[in-house]
Amino acid sequence: MEITWYGHSCFRISNHDTKTIVTDPFDHREVGLKPLRLKADIVTISHDKPGHNFIAAVKSEPYLITGPGEYEIGGVFITAIQTQMPSKRNNNHEQPNLLCVIEYLGITVAHLGALNRVLTQAEVEALGPVHIALVPVGGGDSLNSAKAAEVVSLIEPNIVIPMHYALPESQLNLEPLRKFLKEMGLTDVEPQPALKIKTVSSLPEDTRVVVLDYPRDER
Repeated sequence: MEITWYGHSCFRISNHDTKTIVTDPFDHREVGLKPLRLKADIVTISHDKPGHNFIAAVKSEPYLITGPGEYEIGGVFITAIQTQMPSKRNNNHEQPNLLCVIEYLGITVAHLGALNRVLTQAEVEALGPVHIALVPVGGGDSLNSAKAAEVVSLIEPNIVIPMHYALPESQLNLEPLRKFLKEMGLTDVEPQPALKIKTVSSLPEDTRVVVLDYPRDER
């Protein structure tokens, strides 16, 4: 399995002989990052905003997951769990958010979407065992660094990959990654181009933060 980050909350999860998944493709005009040019068999959308639902960025005809349920597409199993996000702009309105747990070659990857609060115990149990957690850490309409660290402690993944934080190229007002790293007791983590995992047995026993590099070169 290979996980590549394209900025904001967008990842590609791929393997040479199974389906390719893209999460939360963004409209670059809203986010400020360079345009996406991706192909996928499956696209998951956490919520209906241009920074997360820009299907036109995926140049194929993928299977779309936009609502809760259990899905099986070509040997990939996805459990989508809807949470309610209290809006910071309107206390009387709650915006749905979709958490997606992707079982891929025996490894579970949880994309937390635009979660902006600590999960309940019932929600943690519904997620099940999580090997790799893709967690928003930069605040805005999603988890800030402190809440993100608390969610990580509840889920106890083998690997946590931060997302949805400030980048020099982004026009969004988000917190920098260093605040989350400090909450996790780290001073710095060297970014890597992608995360490659062969088997469950190759995962670290204790939770490790893996920072993926934003691809500034041509794709």
